[in-house]
Amino acid sequence: MTEPTRTTGSRPADMPLRSLTTMFVAGALSTAAFDLYGQAISPMLGGANLAPVPLANSVIETVTGAPYTPAANLLHYVAGLVAYPLGWMIIVRPLWQRLAPALHWLLPALAYGVALWVFALFIMAHLIAGLPAFLGFTGITWVALTGHVLFALVTAATDRVRALP
Repeated sequence: MTEPTRTTGSRPADMPLRSLTTMFVAGALSTAAFDLYGQAISPMLGGANLAPVPLANSVIETVTGAPYTPAANLLHYVAGLVAYPLGWMIIVRPLWQRLAPALHWLLPALAYGVALWVFALFIMAHLIAGLPAFLGFTGITWVALTGHVLFALVTAATDRVRALP
């Protein structure tokens, strides 16, 4: 005889592990899509080359006084694998489900992608690293917008697929 699954409310006891797995899977797929688009597809189409690691290095240099590329790579991947998917799962998705549950998931995902872009290019690049706001609205600005929206869409889609029974 099998032991019944313990639940908290309507959530299975394994929900934290499933959520953690979803976060990493969504983060890995989203980061791969972001990097593939920004560093391969956009330049192949004549667009700018996205440079998240140099931006992260500018932030590190501002905070510590010296650039350190290994830490910049780590910052890029921690943001992509953990922080950004976690933002969707614990902030955006619950707000959307509480405030506008009838709204198709694509709309909150698009809004989240724009919010990620504002965070990266205004808060991180401008306010912390001292670079021009939105990197001066050059070609990289628009590649970054598309990349962050793509990231959010892949994150939300992965979250939805993993939530299916």
